[in-house]
Amino acid sequence: MAAPAACTRFSDNYDLKEELGKGAFSVVRRCVQKSTGLEFAAKIINTKKLSARDFQKLEREARICRKLQHPNIVRLHDSIQEEHFHYLVFDLVTGGELFEDIVAREFYSEADASHCIQQILESVHHCHSNGVVHRDLKPENLLLASKAKGAAVKLADFGLAIEVPGDQQAWFGFAGTPGYLSPEVLKKEPYGKPVDIWACGVILYILLVGYPPFWDEDQHRLYAQIKIGAYDYPSPEWDTVTAEAKSLINEMLTVNPSKRITASEALKHPWICQRERVASMVHRQETVDCLKKFNARRKLKGAILTTMLATRNFSSRSIITKKGDGSQVKESTDSSTTLEDDDIKGSTPGGSTPPQSPASNKVGGLSAPSAPSAPSAPSGAPKSSGLTLGPLLIQSVQARKQEIIKMTEQLIEAINTGEYEAYTKICDPHLTAFEPEALGNLVEGMDFHKFYFDNVLGKNCKALNTTILNPHVHLMGDEAACIAYVRLTQYMDKQGQAHTHQSEETRVWHKRDNKWQNVHFHRSSVTPPFAMK
Repeated sequence: MAAPAACTRFSDNYDLKEELGKGAFSVVRRCVQKSTGLEFAAKIINTKKLSARDFQKLEREARICRKLQHPNIVRLHDSIQEEHFHYLVFDLVTGGELFEDIVAREFYSEADASHCIQQILESVHHCHSNGVVHRDLKPENLLLASKAKGAAVKLADFGLAIEVPGDQQAWFGFAGTPGYLSPEVLKKEPYGKPVDIWACGVILYILLVGYPPFWDEDQHRLYAQIKIGAYDYPSPEWDTVTAEAKSLINEMLTVNPSKRITASEALKHPWICQRERVASMVHRQETVDCLKKFNARRKLKGAILTTMLATRNFSSRSIITKKGDGSQVKESTDSSTTLEDDDIKGSTPGGSTPPQSPASNKVGGLSAPSAPSAPSAPSGAPKSSGLTLGPLLIQSVQARKQEIIKMTEQLIEAINTGEYEAYTKICDPHLTAFEPEALGNLVEGMDFHKFYFDNVLGKNCKALNTTILNPHVHLMGDEAACIAYVRLTQYMDKQGQAHTHQSEETRVWHKRDNKWQNVHFHRSSVTPPFAMK
């Protein structure tokens, strides 16, 4: 990366405004260019905290973004290096994720899916024409320029992108997101630009029916499906999809990369370039309904993984699950988290890197928190076009946040009193937990926790009081939420001595049948033996 002129400082050209999002080594803030008054998103990276490898990746991302200038790609406008900070100035993208916008539409047809994938293919074609392979095409990286109807789809997040001249094929490392990985990457064969087309095929399949072509809770079986291209078009949802749409998917999801359609060829496919004549204009309500569930699932699983990966002590390959009479270690099965073998030494296709917050709108190269979702508006109701929420929505959001805090307080009360039955009513039967007592493992199910209720909780102290400090609630749509807080526990031991203990906790809640259940929690430090869980 070329060194900036000595007199150039970020503050000379831009005024920083409010924070939009935060990552491990960076923060995103809205900024205004002094000379024009235009708004941008500034990704501010603390370079003091970066390793040499991380700095190389930052340089690579900035170099790639500088060469890509296309209406369907989030554009890098400026890059300024100062002593301890690097500033990347991107488009201010305010429309949120494409997939979230689709489920809010009143009408969605096959022709709409054609228009969406055309814009995605246009961005991919521009990348490939400039010798760039994205390597991480997925719904989370497909954004809308604004909230306006018909806003352009923009491809974001070039953190895994690489420079591949011409039709070069080589082993560039294991990188991508499990559900969107191509067969050649999973087989660890040389690969190149066709990996992006495979991911486009997966995305198009989802755009048409609302669920992915490859899916299994077990990641090894998922990879086995992808390697042989084992997908189909089940009835009845695929019966109403045109043969031309299926033809394009088949050409994108061709296992042999040398026979896979290119971005340029795909843009000339009749289903794309002649959509008015070829693509169906019938509303696909079943697709919208399935896509809502697909969105909720990936957001929830992403939130759980983000929680688990919040500390560096997490082992991504250690999920304990009860099978038969013993416990068995199982690999992480999430299919929406970005992987890159460069980030974890000795990693395998099952390893993973900390994901960006999935419940977010990406601004430039980093995620920024979404405005909490409001209850669905009646058909034809006007939609807000701004970034701020109205008074009624704010009241609704605050009420839902208070509900999550109240449910967390009830759960902790059940722990304090040792009431296992009350605890099980609040927790999902397949509750996952990452806590020091599990010795670095992610435990699944209730058996691990029942031991403490049967033998420890509520039995070893005279008095116990728990206070939740600084609760912070993230709402993820209408049916999921995450709460982070400090848990302060005061207790009297059997000798009458007073003690105070503190732990940091995060809990993920999911609403099922109009009832909140705790589906995952993460605790950072060991609690007194009678105040666990």
